[in-house]
Amino acid sequence: MIEIPSLRPETRYGTPPADQLLFNREYVIGYSYLFRQPRWSLQLINPANQVANVDREDTFRADLRIPDQFQSELDDYKGSGFDRGHLVPSADHRSTELKNSETFLLSNMAPQAPKFNRQIWRILEGHVRDLSEKYVEVYAMSGPYFKVGEQIKVIGKTGEGQVVVPHGFFKSILAESVKGKMDLWSFMLPNEGSDKPLKDFLVSTREVEMWTGLPLWERLRDPSFERKKTSQKRTTWF
Repeated sequence: MIEIPSLRPETRYGTPPADQLLFNREYVIGYSYLFRQPRWSLQLINPANQVANVDREDTFRADLRIPDQFQSELDDYKGSGFDRGHLVPSADHRSTELKNSETFLLSNMAPQAPKFNRQIWRILEGHVRDLSEKYVEVYAMSGPYFKVGEQIKVIGKTGEGQVVVPHGFFKSILAESVKGKMDLWSFMLPNEGSDKPLKDFLVSTREVEMWTGLPLWERLRDPSFERKKTSQKRTTWF
């Protein structure tokens, strides 16, 4: 049976290109063979999935759907000094053990500095969850970005497939009201700890597209939405 992306509710407003699309029960990953991590993740925030029926599974494991030569492995992260950082948060999917466990696939992970993963990135994830209380639907797309001309670190065994350490991460949030009004926020955060307020990392969605080469929300073609993509939000919802 062929799975058509447009039939998935979370892909309603578009899916950027990737080497491999990985359809999970509540989210989609666009995987990069070159970087051995997600190029992007996409989910539709569902408050019902956040009900804490189960504990965090911590079942980190390789994703066997990816060809072996392009997989990241647990050993790649061991002793690297970087966390296995979620792009789709575990806390967003606690309604069943299976849904929570699925967020621990390494295809949903990228190397994140511990102070980034456990502090500012985690705080932003919590605010995105809260947004689902104000809008009928909230879509979140996340992924790494890399700076041209800056040194790139890798983790993993030398001479084998290595995982590239991103310079930073983006998160683009599309919120839709019951009347169809769209709000859009995009953030770009360096892969390091920070005490700055999250509003300091607000950028235009066009800037995210420029850094990543990804078309975001490309099925929304109305000129009014194009203006939202080129303008930068000055305030957050929190």
